[in-house]
Amino acid sequence: MRLDDKTLERLSAIAKATGRSRGALMSHAIERYAESEAWQVAAIQEAMSVLSRADADLVDHATVAKELDAWGTDGEPTMAE
Repeated sequence: MRLDDKTLERLSAIAKATGRSRGALMSHAIERYAESEAWQVAAIQEAMSVLSRADADLVDHATVAKELDAWGTDGEPTMAE
């Protein structure tokens, strides 16, 4: 893996401070990234599946815009509305 000098210096400093190798830190970072991306991909795929079944509970743009415009005003709806 190619990294720029600044990133390598920062990684080396973290490795020294934590007593871990740069390789261990990179491996851990890649594992965390893969977990995060896998979760996002799964969530997007599930949302697309719901949309394709045509049973999604959708809200039109105008309604969303109206609700957002009301945030922080006296006209802001409560959760019960």
